[in-house]
Amino acid sequence: MQLVNCISLHKEYCSGKQVTHAVRGVSLEINKGESIAITGPSGCGKTTLLNMVGLIVSPTFGDLLIQGLNTKSFSNNKLSALRSKFFGYIVQDFALIEDYTALENAEIPLLYGPERLGRNERRKRVHEALSRVDLDSKMHEEVRNLSGGQRQRVAIARALVSDPQVILADEPTGSLDSQTGHEVFRLLMELVQEGRTLLLVTHNLDLAQHCERRVNMVDGCIV
Repeated sequence: MQLVNCISLHKEYCSGKQVTHAVRGVSLEINKGESIAITGPSGCGKTTLLNMVGLIVSPTFGDLLIQGLNTKSFSNNKLSALRSKFFGYIVQDFALIEDYTALENAEIPLLYGPERLGRNERRKRVHEALSRVDLDSKMHEEVRNLSGGQRQRVAIARALVSDPQVILADEPTGSLDSQTGHEVFRLLMELVQEGRTLLLVTHNLDLAQHCERRVNMVDGCIV
């Protein structure tokens, strides 16, 4: 089943009279349960494409369809709901609040998402997500005291609490040593085996070759 369809997406950034073409005419279909790696040199548009798919950045031209519906017709509330519920985001630098506990960090999407959940239901979902990434014993630990691998697992738990269909991961192993990076990647692939879809931006070709599909970008284009 097709979840996302990118049709000739372009993204331009303007600074005065200078125009930077970050993404040039990219078309990409993303199906349920797939794992897709986006590779290519720095500055080739990988993260910009990921952010357009995740509705964080709007395309300058082109169409983005989610479950067959063109996002151009979506209201701001609908777009916000999709960002909160349909997608889960994981980034290289973890983007955690240092003096929050693992539990408090993982709970954030539920506090600001479209669902209005009671405290008990929120904590139940957070406990399940942290258990899924083997951090039961660290849930009340401030993340400043956790290792890099543990922090990234907190970030994965935060991405999972809303039960997203698509996980968008931007260099999720880039700040980790090789062994820890492979452990985090193995966890992501387990989520794919359970039915989630993974769109992964990575410089690590060893990890990329374990995804079902690899999309290579150069100068804003798929090659």
